[in-house]
Amino acid sequence: MDAMPASVSIGLTTTEAPFIEDARSHGELYIRQPYELYSEENHEAWHKLYTRMMPRWEKYANEHFLKGISSLCLNADRVPKLDDVNRFLSPLTGFKAKAVSGYVPAFLFFDCLRNREFPTTITIRRSDKLDYLPEPDIFHDIAGHVPMHTDRAFADTLVRFGECAHTAAEMVSGIRDKDEQIRTLTSVIKAMARFFWFTIEFGLMRGRDGLKVYGSGLLSSYGEIQHCVESPEVQRYPIQLEWAINQSFEIDHYQPLLFIVDSFDHLFDLVGQLEQWMKAGKLNNVAPGEPGVDEADLRSFLDAAK
Repeated sequence: MDAMPASVSIGLTTTEAPFIEDARSHGELYIRQPYELYSEENHEAWHKLYTRMMPRWEKYANEHFLKGISSLCLNADRVPKLDDVNRFLSPLTGFKAKAVSGYVPAFLFFDCLRNREFPTTITIRRSDKLDYLPEPDIFHDIAGHVPMHTDRAFADTLVRFGECAHTAAEMVSGIRDKDEQIRTLTSVIKAMARFFWFTIEFGLMRGRDGLKVYGSGLLSSYGEIQHCVESPEVQRYPIQLEWAINQSFEIDHYQPLLFIVDSFDHLFDLVGQLEQWMKAGKLNNVAPGEPGVDEADLRSFLDAAK
């Protein structure tokens, strides 16, 4: 009897997946989900993550998320197949999860949103390291982000955010001085990343029963979803665009400052305002600080601007 391939026994564990390393070595960003490679430990990690989050979602998550995760018919015991997720998701808003091998440069990421595609990580964290992961995994992406994509107003907001990236590329294409082009683009990308962080990833929303969570970074974190709503250490303020785009953040600890939106219609209007400010040059000189903007992000916008 032939031995089982090493990739099958290792599975699709974050930072430990030969399938992903091979895809990256060949420059493949958009990939298939090789479902047969998930190990039993991978499925056990999903089960642990999903079942322990359910009570906290019911208590802290916004109603749109709860409706969305029900609509997706996720199995608590098995890592989801993206084809199954899309079968339930696409008829609702036109969105679909799109498997990727790793980090997606900024313009390409936003362009995916514009096309109602969500770049989705297919690996999953180890079952003995459930609480913190600096990079996204399939639990963060599918259980944290994708349920929100079943809501029409939220989905339209993501599309509009993607359109902002095209506006940015068009804007910087008109700057002839290369140094000025890079400086301006760096500031604009930083502003967009901060806004995305404080809304899509770590946003709070007013609900009928008080503050509720809609940010995916919070929705996929067992500890922080409670901390962000209940802890007196967290500062929570109604969102102000000028504050959000100038506010730096760090990713390796619970967030000390969070912003509140009134509704997804409110969020949609804020993205429209962000785009108007971009056109008016108000994003060209945002405050320094995190996040950093790397070469791949800059290059993705410059390539689009050609």
